[in-house]
Amino acid sequence: MCYLEKHVMMLDFITPQCNYNTHNFKNPLFCGVLANTLLSTVPGLSGAGPSPKGSLLVPVLDAELITNGEITSSSATPNTPTGCPTPASITRAMMELINHDPLFVNAGLCHKPTVPCYDICGEVGQDPRAGPALQDPQYLFEAGKRLGTKLSRCYDLIVIGECVPGGTTTALLVLRSLGYNAHVSSAYPNNPSELKENVVKAVFSRINAEKCHDPWYIMKQCADPMMPVVCGIAAGCNENHSLLILAGGTQMLAVAALIKALGNRIPPIATTIYVKEDPSSNITEIAELIKTSIWYVDPDFGKLGHKGLARYCIGEVKEGMGAGGAMMLAYLLGKTPGEIKETILAKAHAYSRE
Repeated sequence: MCYLEKHVMMLDFITPQCNYNTHNFKNPLFCGVLANTLLSTVPGLSGAGPSPKGSLLVPVLDAELITNGEITSSSATPNTPTGCPTPASITRAMMELINHDPLFVNAGLCHKPTVPCYDICGEVGQDPRAGPALQDPQYLFEAGKRLGTKLSRCYDLIVIGECVPGGTTTALLVLRSLGYNAHVSSAYPNNPSELKENVVKAVFSRINAEKCHDPWYIMKQCADPMMPVVCGIAAGCNENHSLLILAGGTQMLAVAALIKALGNRIPPIATTIYVKEDPSSNITEIAELIKTSIWYVDPDFGKLGHKGLARYCIGEVKEGMGAGGAMMLAYLLGKTPGEIKETILAKAHAYSRE
């Protein structure tokens, strides 16, 4: 392949093109922050898991799949009921491609993790319609900051993904509270936007609008545990010279908005093209207002010959468990778009046979 052909392929794979050179990172880390919000148990709100109650177990199973290559503590499979490979299976494929052991962080889970995790000793996010979502976001932030400081001493590239079922709704609450006219994505092909708007109305009828300039108040009333933890990690990383990338869609956009409100340097975001193309979301518009860069990874799943992966192109799943950032990480470490796509396809076929 000549240089020009490779350059055009890279432009097609990352939109807009990332301006970081490959091969320059010697000690990269993929880190997944896991948490629960009880909003995921509201029927119809979250597309994660087999049922509203079952959504609470998804972060644990995703971490297990990515760490071990299989789910052993449950009868769950790495595919949705329609045969669409979960984002965790894509992240697992990328970890295999780059021969990398990820780090997982328990920011506040209902269920005990089945793989080793760095434990923040955080709380589960409560239903913000009934009362404050978090009791002590400052504690979560400071714990995340200590972790970020430690990680940035050891790693020159840190990609932070998340798994929080129901987290697009907490993202909507946070972004709206901060004054952004945001519309967030969903794992469903048909976004339950009306249900999310009803949650926003219920929460906003409870909280004090005059305090919504205060990011700590907003996190306490509206956020999930992942958000202050990742804000803290970002603050800790600012003390050194590591490159930090937030891996996710509108949930990480809300984190970026909080980081800005706290007065800290805003990291770039890596997500999939399927989030950008979601007509129910305005992620690019809000990112411009926040003044953060977003890299959209386009793995072209519709042309790989796998019916399940092709469902990403019609709006199913779209993103999750840092899948877009994991593909971005592989790219930054010198893997070609062809290698990335082939590895994902092979993994999707393997899991389809289970």
